[in-house]
Amino acid sequence: MEDVEIVDVDDDGVPQMDKTPIKNQDLSFAFRAAGDLVGQYGWYLLLLTVAVYVLVQRLARRRARRRSVSPETAQDPASVVRRQEALEEARRKMQLEFDAKAALFREKQKQLEEEKRQQKIEMWDSMQEGRSYKGKLDQASEEASSSATVLKPDKKPFRNNGYNPLTGEGGGSCAWRPGRRGPSSGG
Repeated sequence: MEDVEIVDVDDDGVPQMDKTPIKNQDLSFAFRAAGDLVGQYGWYLLLLTVAVYVLVQRLARRRARRRSVSPETAQDPASVVRRQEALEEARRKMQLEFDAKAALFREKQKQLEEEKRQQKIEMWDSMQEGRSYKGKLDQASEEASSSATVLKPDKKPFRNNGYNPLTGEGGGSCAWRPGRRGPSSGG
């Protein structure tokens, strides 16, 4: 047997709607649904709300900074031009100083290269004549160092080959050695 639905029809042939009163006309169902939602996702909702609030505040401040042009930040074109010209002049001065220092450095380098070349020529000449060239170089280097600094006595410190106080080798009554590296093997 087939289920048949019976519908009331007006005189015009328009079906009539059920005019039964709607249940739950108060909002208690919405409060219960909201309570369940907050109960399950309360912390997430709180963090999301705080993050959105902070984001909105930052965007509002940024927009306010962009739109507001106060008299202190507003600049007339003449002052901008003066500032740029002063900046260019300072850069030009610094470049001139740098160029002067670079030229001086190049001159010193050329002079050093010339001195080295002269020393090599002298070495070659002394070798051709059969003399020792090391003696002259040692004298030249001693003269250069003596004119610039005070001579120090050539005393070699006492050095005992094989003596190292940290390893305990060679001499002494104490034979301390560092422990091996790595984790302890205790159990």
